[in-house]
Amino acid sequence: MKIHPKAIRARRNRRLLLVALAVLACALAAAIYWWVHGRFRVETDNAFVAGNLIPVEADATGIVTQVLAEETQFVNKGDLLVRLDEHRAHAALGQSEGDLGRTVRGIGALFATRQQLCQKLDARSAQLARVRHDVIRFRQAFPSGSVSEQVLQNAEDQMTALEAELREVGAELQSIEARVGGTSRTEHPEVEAAKHRFVNAYLDFVRQRIRAPVSGYVAKRKAQVGDRVHPGDPLLMVVPLDHLWVEANLRETELRKVRPGQSAEVIVDLYGRRRVYHGTVEGLVPGTGSVFALLPPDNATGNFIHIVQRVPVRIALRKDEILKRPIRPGLSAVTSIHIDEPGRPLDTSLAEVTAPAYETDIFRDELASAELRAQEIITANVVPQDDSLESSCSRSGAPLHATQTPPRRR
Repeated sequence: MKIHPKAIRARRNRRLLLVALAVLACALAAAIYWWVHGRFRVETDNAFVAGNLIPVEADATGIVTQVLAEETQFVNKGDLLVRLDEHRAHAALGQSEGDLGRTVRGIGALFATRQQLCQKLDARSAQLARVRHDVIRFRQAFPSGSVSEQVLQNAEDQMTALEAELREVGAELQSIEARVGGTSRTEHPEVEAAKHRFVNAYLDFVRQRIRAPVSGYVAKRKAQVGDRVHPGDPLLMVVPLDHLWVEANLRETELRKVRPGQSAEVIVDLYGRRRVYHGTVEGLVPGTGSVFALLPPDNATGNFIHIVQRVPVRIALRKDEILKRPIRPGLSAVTSIHIDEPGRPLDTSLAEVTAPAYETDIFRDELASAELRAQEIITANVVPQDDSLESSCSRSGAPLHATQTPPRRR
């Protein structure tokens, strides 16, 4: 049966009209949706889940002897992750302990030498005072012939020799005083230096056992048994999944009404549009992504092309929703920010550093333990001495200044 061309054109026109009406209805619906909802939101699919990726690095030199954590495992803060060979560190610790004890005893010997010189100075001062008195008496008796000239000359020569010895002992005492004056056996600078060398060796020994700085999941494990590691070598990473946020990269033309404090909705591709996360804009990164790139573009060149830049916007997620529907850093997301809300001033940041991932106290007690052990070594090597003997040093020089040396006989 042959269809008339007019009927074909009429059918085609009806269909085109239906399509046009459908397109018009969709456009009208989209316009109504934008007018009611869309114009109050800024939406982008250039967004990703971010979080704290805590690196665990070696802080001492050694050979890996044991790995106690594997990827995907959950570890608590302070758990032992990697163990290094402790033999060399133990030997270095013992050597520094011996050096500290030897230094303490050496400083004690200096204080003993100062006491010895103090006593020697007192003895020489007493002898000099006695000889001076003899010289005075001999000079008074010499004119009458009661004392011979030779006896007087010998007394004067002895007085000169004692004065020289007294000056020599005083110089030795000043030399010792320059090394130990104003300090004590346990607080001497050399003792302090040896003590901190011991503390450093103690920390090297303790940190042969590498512990988790925070609680989280292990990722990117690189440590292998037999590896020789040095300070700064990456061993693995710990990722806490209870504190995550979204970095939404918005066009610079969309930022005019975006403010910190505005609410946002986040859809993660892992769960689809059926699961919506609710967040809050914490702040805008102070720069576009290009300026933080490894090789920033040089716009001063002649081949410049105007490209709309994107600025990262940080959106905090609710912790209860994260724990209920776990997500991972790096997942793709679609974000929608409610720009109809007033928000805070543009230069405000609502980001906080109160989460456990921003602080660790696993090293808190190491220094106190090291100093306590160093103090025990110092106390064990201090030899008790009579400090009252040192007080005579202040009186030993008095005869030199209080008693005038008699003029020599001409």
